[in-house]
Amino acid sequence: MHLRWVLLGAIPLALGQSTDGSTGTSSSRSRTSSTRSSSATSSDAFTFSSGISISTVASGSASVPTGSYQSFATQQSLHPTSSTSRNATTTSSNSLLIVGGATSTSNGTMTSSSSSSTSSAPMATNTQPCNGHPSFCNRRFMNFTQVCAHNSAFSTKNNAASNQGIDITGQLDDGIRMIQGETHWVNDTLYSCHTSCDLLNAGPLVDELSTVAAWVRDHPYDVLTLLLVNSDYRNATDYVGPLQDSGLGNYLYTPPKAPMYADDWPEIGSMILSGKRVVVFLDYMANQTQVPYILDEFSQMWETPFSPQDSSFPCTQQRPPNLSKADANRLPYLANHNLNIELSFGGSSLLIPQFDALNQTNSVNGTSSANNTGSLGAMATQCNETWARPPAWLLVDFYNYGNFPGSVFEVAAKMNNVTYDEKCCGSSVSAGTMLSAPVAVAVGLAMLQVGVLLLWS
Repeated sequence: MHLRWVLLGAIPLALGQSTDGSTGTSSSRSRTSSTRSSSATSSDAFTFSSGISISTVASGSASVPTGSYQSFATQQSLHPTSSTSRNATTTSSNSLLIVGGATSTSNGTMTSSSSSSTSSAPMATNTQPCNGHPSFCNRRFMNFTQVCAHNSAFSTKNNAASNQGIDITGQLDDGIRMIQGETHWVNDTLYSCHTSCDLLNAGPLVDELSTVAAWVRDHPYDVLTLLLVNSDYRNATDYVGPLQDSGLGNYLYTPPKAPMYADDWPEIGSMILSGKRVVVFLDYMANQTQVPYILDEFSQMWETPFSPQDSSFPCTQQRPPNLSKADANRLPYLANHNLNIELSFGGSSLLIPQFDALNQTNSVNGTSSANNTGSLGAMATQCNETWARPPAWLLVDFYNYGNFPGSVFEVAAKMNNVTYDEKCCGSSVSAGTMLSAPVAVAVGLAMLQVGVLLLWS
């Protein structure tokens, strides 16, 4: 085990932790509060008598992953089953109707079991939410805005590498509909680990997916997306075991062709009807001919700049590289809105959330009327104006923070022209009471120096 990971993983850096180790609960904040706001210095550096130096840099560009990208001259058939073929060709004339949870099926359409067969009877109104709102039942998958929890499994208490403060079940209960995260291959097993399994190890991937499967079983009117980061560029077949063993197998959606463009996706309602309610993307090394239900990410969506350190969050297309404007316009896209700070230590670097800016970063309109810069609402609006459609996904850290609990979901609701009136958020297990960045770094590094001296004495 590398010493640098022992120190960073085992000793809290206090970035986002109170000095006594206590954790905060976001539900105690009111919708009008704007607490824990502070400004970080552009750079802080510390050198210890042992010769070890640590610096934090709040601006710059993250190294973009260098995996290979797939391209398709034409769409390829994946030999769909009858159910996936029906899903892919669903139109507004064959849409879902669920009334108060009572359903019946006929040729791929759910209708109220109490509706009249006469043409003069009024059309029943759907009251059953799909992915949180009744109107979403007839919207195509990835053609409306949803929230993604960045590195969903990394909610470990007292670990500065965590990206979330609420566990996966709590995330899904609150409205997160994309579970995303790094995976690493260790001892012939896929693990959910951040950068290195010595730094933050959330356990075998199959355990994370089993948690997801249990939630999916209990929520029959929701479509869920998984975005798996293939950090070690393993073959897609290595992901088959965890997906099947977790209990997700029966829910996995297989598209009829690859790639799928924005207008090719089925409506959410028809996916619910079919039972194929979990869509899996792999960022690199997917092979849809070999494993058709593990979809290649970058031939079917694009992303804004990776691991941003620029608080203005430009809505520019970055991955896949060299994507034409025409192709970008026919694909859904994911907006990365997780502000990072770079920690340089012992010749290595690590990006962690800029904790002191979370309330501003995740806000609808900023934490004050005079400061909207860097807010999630500002980025979503800018994206909508730039691309003439909003992002399909808003990727965020510590989604339970913002200018009020649930602000990230309100941003998505605004993009979808619906009202957000849900209760948020679950009990925090990691985010803690925020310290200003300079104070947090100083406290954390003082603790780190003690650890260095003890381990090296």
